[in-house]
Amino acid sequence: MLWNIIWITALAGMGGTGLGGLVSCLFRKDSSKTVSLLLSFAAGVMTSVVCFDLLTEALKQTGTNVWLAVLGVLLGYIVIAMLNAWIDRNTNHEVAHIDENHPRTADSLEELTHANHLQEHREGRQPRSGLFLAGLVMAAAIALHNVPEGMVIGASFARTAGQAQLNRGGLTMAIIIGMHNIPEGMAVAVPLISGGMPKWRSVLVTALTGFPTVLGALLGYSVGAMGPFALALSLSFASGAMLYVVFGELMPESILMWRSKLPAAATIIGMLTGLIIIYV
Repeated sequence: MLWNIIWITALAGMGGTGLGGLVSCLFRKDSSKTVSLLLSFAAGVMTSVVCFDLLTEALKQTGTNVWLAVLGVLLGYIVIAMLNAWIDRNTNHEVAHIDENHPRTADSLEELTHANHLQEHREGRQPRSGLFLAGLVMAAAIALHNVPEGMVIGASFARTAGQAQLNRGGLTMAIIIGMHNIPEGMAVAVPLISGGMPKWRSVLVTALTGFPTVLGALLGYSVGAMGPFALALSLSFASGAMLYVVFGELMPESILMWRSKLPAAATIIGMLTGLIIIYV
């Protein structure tokens, strides 16, 4: 089972970010609306999985010990929030042209891809080397960010550690994380390509940023397989991490990228899709 988890997680992590890099090569212009809908849909699916799968399973493991689940969710949320705060502090300074009207958070996909500054870069107002360096910093940040995402997948697979077959929840989680990694891959590839890196190499570098997802999956699986208490804590931690990703990253970013009613509809469709995947 362990080898299956490794290759499935590698496909979700490296495949998702690599696909995002490939999309950046093919559709680099006017992709904000598409990415916004993708982010909203992924947020809806992830919310359903947390509420109707991960947390319910965590409560079953400990006889509905609500306080343990609350503790795990808070830990997961705080850890990811602190990680993202560290990323913000170490990436924002790469953008020399930031002003009071510019998004100051490095979680902003528009900021990370310099979507509203590409024309300035093309006109030579900022050295291409600066944009290239920003892409490398972003690649390192995304790679670090993928570790807890891998833990979500590993914890989901740990629920059926004693069974011969893989559980559908783990596969579903891998698919969801893979979808979430697509816009992250775009955030890495766009500045690298604009900074002068060949497209094929930028896609390769982007895909490699997903490798830490495998390490996170192994960690999450190892902790979750220790027993019901550890599994409940691991699932709750993963839930908190995903809730931060949904409400701290995906939803705000989706709204910023496209101020429309359609992202809300995509979120609802994503929630219903998640519900169908879990119970059908």
